[in-house]
Amino acid sequence: MAGPLSFLFRSSGRIYLLLAVAIFATANAVTHKLTELGELNLIDGRNPISFSNVLFIGNLCALIILVLIYAHRWHGMRLQQFHWQDWFTMALVEILDAVIVPILLFIALSIAPVNDVILISQIDIPLALALSIWIFSDSVNKWSITGAGFCLIGVFITVLIHPLADETIPIGMGITIGKGAFLTVIAAFVKVLSNLIDQTSTQEIPIEIVSIFKMFIGVIFFFGITIILYGPEHFIDVSSRFLWQWMLFYAAIIIVLGQFLWFNGLQQSTVSEVSLITSFSPILGILEAFLLLNEVPTIGQYLGGTLILGGIVLNQIGAQQRLKLVPCARRPSDKEMSKSGGFKGI
Repeated sequence: MAGPLSFLFRSSGRIYLLLAVAIFATANAVTHKLTELGELNLIDGRNPISFSNVLFIGNLCALIILVLIYAHRWHGMRLQQFHWQDWFTMALVEILDAVIVPILLFIALSIAPVNDVILISQIDIPLALALSIWIFSDSVNKWSITGAGFCLIGVFITVLIHPLADETIPIGMGITIGKGAFLTVIAAFVKVLSNLIDQTSTQEIPIEIVSIFKMFIGVIFFFGITIILYGPEHFIDVSSRFLWQWMLFYAAIIIVLGQFLWFNGLQQSTVSEVSLITSFSPILGILEAFLLLNEVPTIGQYLGGTLILGGIVLNQIGAQQRLKLVPCARRPSDKEMSKSGGFKGI
């Protein structure tokens, strides 16, 4: 097969990665669709697919499935070899990545267009670049800097040129920003921060432990936060068959199958291939928002999205240039396995 996309079919690893990215890209649209389905199937006037129910039950379903899948791989693992500092760092990272970020994104998706969330979340590219330069004194090239600049301008355009909405936040000079856009920016910052904290830890923990621990942290914290803030009565609809069937579907497809394909693809691919394939995520996300939600991009999203996609292309060129200078960096580590690929579902 000839053509620019022929590289995707030279090994099963690239196919796994592409399928995983396509699944992850549906997470935003599917989450938004689930809240709509909940509104159409109220229980005594309550949406069974509520913020707390989705985050708690979704993580619980994913935890159960992951334990069943990875249980046989735990034999022989010496958990005592990991120091308490390793567990503390992993817990801190997962609280940020598996609790704070999903909460912010779930609320954002419930009040903002999915395309806004997809495009604005790309602000993590300039954020990660700026923080890596500041904290790690990383050297960057003009391609990466230019690409980050394009992404930043594109995000600003997407934020500022938005349809009139009730839920907006004034930021001065008569300019307002949608509440969903604001929460998405905060989520992107927290995501980048969790990645940077994870990079500072030295112990490499197996991905099986990381995946299960992440879901375990999510279950514990979402349950505890809901009990503290709203009381146990907030889980009154937790036994809903409608809720469980959709959460099992979401956890099995978006979280577990997506991660299974992702991890297997990473083991058979190079860093440059992973970086290139994940760059398709925003395009796939916008396409799936149109197919699932019939959400047509606005003028602001078209303009901002064009600049963001251009910035992603330039950033990819910069990444390829950096890899040429470090030829030994061929395969992603376990940390990159768990952190790469963008939003992987709540």
